[in-house]
Amino acid sequence: MATRPHYAAPMSMLTPPGMGGKYRITGDKYPRMRRPRNRRRVVFAVVAVVVALGLAGWGTMQLVDAFTGGGQKSTAAAKRKCEPVPTVSAAPPPPKPRQVTVNVYNATPRSGLAKAAADELKKRGFTIGKVGNATPEYDKKVPGTAVLLGGATAHEGSFRVLGTQLVGTQLKTDTRETADIDLIIGTAYKALEPKKNADAALAAMAEPAPAPSATCR
Repeated sequence: MATRPHYAAPMSMLTPPGMGGKYRITGDKYPRMRRPRNRRRVVFAVVAVVVALGLAGWGTMQLVDAFTGGGQKSTAAAKRKCEPVPTVSAAPPPPKPRQVTVNVYNATPRSGLAKAAADELKKRGFTIGKVGNATPEYDKKVPGTAVLLGGATAHEGSFRVLGTQLVGTQLKTDTRETADIDLIIGTAYKALEPKKNADAALAAMAEPAPAPSATCR
């Protein structure tokens, strides 16, 4: 009678050699292995260092932006397009006092005002024309300091120059074609402005206006 061959029970792939019998491990899953705790500490330490470096770098960028206005803002400002300054025709310089001929008339009941004002204006460099009493149109009819009367072109310079010598004048124009202007003294007139004040006003008038700056957007 033939004997049947004896087959040993198959060992599990998870059973290490020499560990049969009751110590044999069966099944198709590997046993769970725990990572060493030291390795976890190393990983946590590395993560903490990375986070700290990131926060330090972000803080540095904030400080740089605070003191420099921000890189993006600086770049945007550098890329702004500046428009050219529009050409403005320069205003003609005011005339010199010697280029202004002044006729002085007294429209008040007080005598001698026209001559005294004319003499002082002459000392200050103005050219003096006629001196006397005002015409009936203005005689005793000027309640203010004075009236400056001239042609249509007097506003371009003559009124401005003579206006530095007294305050509170009224400007009027007539149909004359000559360049002379009239100073008609009114009842509120007391005296011309102090010379130092008038000279300072003339100097400020002669200074050129500052050129407009280029506009950027």
